[in-house]
Amino acid sequence: MFAKSPLAPETFPEIPAIAGVRVAGMAVGLKESGRRDLFVAELAKGSTIAGLLTRSACPSAPVDWCRRGLSGGRARAIVVNSGNANAFTGKAGDRTVTHTVSEAARLFKCPKKEVFVASTGVIGVPVGQDYISRQLPRLHQALSPNGWAEASQAIMTTDTFPKVAVRRARIGDTEVTLAGIAKGSGMIAPDMATMLSFVFTDAAIPAKVLQALLRRAGDRSFNCITVDSDTSTSDTLLLAATGQAKHPAVKSASGKLIAGFKEALESLLVDLATQVVKDGEGAQKFVTIDVKGAATDAAARRIGLAIGNSPLVKTAIAGGDANWGRIVMAVGKAGEKADRDRLSISFGGIAITRRGKRVPDYDESKVEQHLRGKSIDVAVDVGVGKGAARVWTCDLTHGYIEINADYRT
Repeated sequence: MFAKSPLAPETFPEIPAIAGVRVAGMAVGLKESGRRDLFVAELAKGSTIAGLLTRSACPSAPVDWCRRGLSGGRARAIVVNSGNANAFTGKAGDRTVTHTVSEAARLFKCPKKEVFVASTGVIGVPVGQDYISRQLPRLHQALSPNGWAEASQAIMTTDTFPKVAVRRARIGDTEVTLAGIAKGSGMIAPDMATMLSFVFTDAAIPAKVLQALLRRAGDRSFNCITVDSDTSTSDTLLLAATGQAKHPAVKSASGKLIAGFKEALESLLVDLATQVVKDGEGAQKFVTIDVKGAATDAAARRIGLAIGNSPLVKTAIAGGDANWGRIVMAVGKAGEKADRDRLSISFGGIAITRRGKRVPDYDESKVEQHLRGKSIDVAVDVGVGKGAARVWTCDLTHGYIEINADYRT
């Protein structure tokens, strides 16, 4: 067990019972540490589901299963294990998914297509095809509306703290609840979603509308974080709506009726995504990068990620070195339009360059003082348009090497 990240939240919200959701998490022996490693969620009949899945060319067997299942838009159960990614395991991985799904469908009395699965952990090590399925009756017996603490712990790998978030919103005159858990610490550069994250609401929202809402919110949250530039084979973000709340019918992802829910969903996903960054392997500093003046918003995000993924930038921040030339380098390599002679850079609100030149009264000691803190702000204006984006990352320390060098041994 790794020491808790110094960036971990001081307090964690309690996830309330959500109508139509029961969860459980326990240890079944997939992790040598003996910690919790299997999570199950039961959803009310008729629940809708949306999801975002990795675009990795080497996806896990569970990702392949979920990709097929999402077209149906209905969910009755979610089964998630940690300690083994069930990725690059060939037909053996497919058989494990088949056995797991079949047993869950039997327990929850639902079609197999309404069972969703996810796995995280070591890649390339097969797990017995019926190992997880044999554990499911135990978890089925342990299901509870209030089992969130155990559930959030059961999906962790190198995480040093569970990631949870809660929001409330109104649809018409009815209050609905949104709650989510996530895991992630390393292999973090999501290409559509996050490492693993599961969000639940009692709202009644059709699957197609739910998918549109999730895609927008995921793009502004999980797709804007990076720890180490590596995209997981297992990235999975699922959003389930149980339909237990009674409110006016939602027919579109736009309009006043759904505006509050849309805002709450994005806020919740940003909360979870930034918690992942704050638990970045070996991280000591949380970095917010704001880019403006880009050709498009998408270009701004790519520039922000180029900065956030740069080992030179990240190690400079780790060492408190105000080496702003590395920001210039990262902007230049991003492959997006930028005007060298209009480039403006600031750290912690302290201007360093303006319109392509270092400001005359630049005092590096003030930037160094900002870099001694735990929360670092970097702002860049590339001077070519109106595109803007915010990206989150962390510093790169020797702790990252230690954790990853020893991950399997």
